[in-house]
Amino acid sequence: MIVKIKPSALKGVIQAPASKSSMQRACAAALLLNGKSVIQNPGHSNDDNAAIEIIKRLGATIEINKEGLLINSNGLLPVADEVNCGESGLSIRMFTPIIALCDKKMLITGEGSLLARPMEFFDDILPQLGVRIESNNGRLPIMIKGPMKPKNVEIDGSLSSQFLTGLLMAYSAADAKDVTINVKDLTSKPYIDLTLNVMKQFGLKVPENKKYEEFFFKSETRSRSLSGAKSEIIYAVEGDWSGGAFLLVAGAIAGPITIRGLDMASTQADKAIMEALSNAHANIAVEAKGIKILPSSSMKAFEFDATDCPDLFPPLTALASCCDGQTKIKGVNRLTHKESNRAISLQEEFRKMGVTIQVNDDIMIIHGGKKIKGTKVHSHHDHRIAMACAVAALKGTNETTIEEGDAVKKSYPDFYDDLIKLGADVSLSSRIKFHE
Repeated sequence: MIVKIKPSALKGVIQAPASKSSMQRACAAALLLNGKSVIQNPGHSNDDNAAIEIIKRLGATIEINKEGLLINSNGLLPVADEVNCGESGLSIRMFTPIIALCDKKMLITGEGSLLARPMEFFDDILPQLGVRIESNNGRLPIMIKGPMKPKNVEIDGSLSSQFLTGLLMAYSAADAKDVTINVKDLTSKPYIDLTLNVMKQFGLKVPENKKYEEFFFKSETRSRSLSGAKSEIIYAVEGDWSGGAFLLVAGAIAGPITIRGLDMASTQADKAIMEALSNAHANIAVEAKGIKILPSSSMKAFEFDATDCPDLFPPLTALASCCDGQTKIKGVNRLTHKESNRAISLQEEFRKMGVTIQVNDDIMIIHGGKKIKGTKVHSHHDHRIAMACAVAALKGTNETTIEEGDAVKKSYPDFYDDLIKLGADVSLSSRIKFHE
């Protein structure tokens, strides 16, 4: 898809998209629940749809009605011998330990950029838990056969917290007793808070969290939801701070707009965008009807540590481009194994837009304050790169063209429609291929 965006002023009220982090975790918890779950405000991004298809293949039945997404499950009872995680990094890392609970041989595959992302931690950890595994040199596809036998284990949390999320849920479903998951150098701690919160809301057995270094499963009876008794859970998916961050930055540079549905009490890591906006002296107010944000004449360069919230790098780059001075963002080392190498992708595409970006070890330096050029850019098939370029284009000198702009479907399929609702001049067209 080719997306064209002209410089635009925004105005109005918009609802934040559903959080795929919340949605996918809820799908996993509902699968492990012995009963019925009603997921309200369900997401419909590609990653959300991948999670839904996974739990259907693992035995859950799905119905959509006016209540939301209805999931009935009797636990992990696979009806297929293969699952496809699409391009979802969370799904592959979270569901693989859960699938490892089965004594059935299962093939786990993916698509696109996920095929190149490292998965060596499965090869390292799962055999320690009695799981047979065959991988493609630490890449997909992988074949596993359980059942997993929970025991004391140590994992490296420096690359991602998502594998830990899967282990926590799997250990809970396996009724782990008197065992500890030790974690070294855990990043993205807020996402583990979200995992534990979802587990609690679904009645799953929740471990004792000892400073994010040890997660101890006590010896106690199973929770009601994992025993023989049927349960019914109603869970409301939060508004997404990751997608909402792009709306907030769009409002800061081209508003005024109001964003509804973002919970200030959320444990989502990307809620930290509020801190970054404050550091940049953005004009922002939290009101009863939502978060109101509008341009400020005094927006300045800022410093921010995004180590625990690396998905904020793209919207922060768009924000920093419109701030006077040199913005410094820490956490670049977290950007390598995303849908693209985001440090390189941001440098390349924003250079085309007249913005200089330097990377100095773990620090990204964005030279802001100059006019943003309207030009032709490429998403690198990365949803967040596409959205970052689109937001920056609102302040461009002329029209910006984004190639492969439909990458946004991975997390925020309504992104361009929402910009249009707010008054942005956006046109969409499919690429036409000519064959001889």
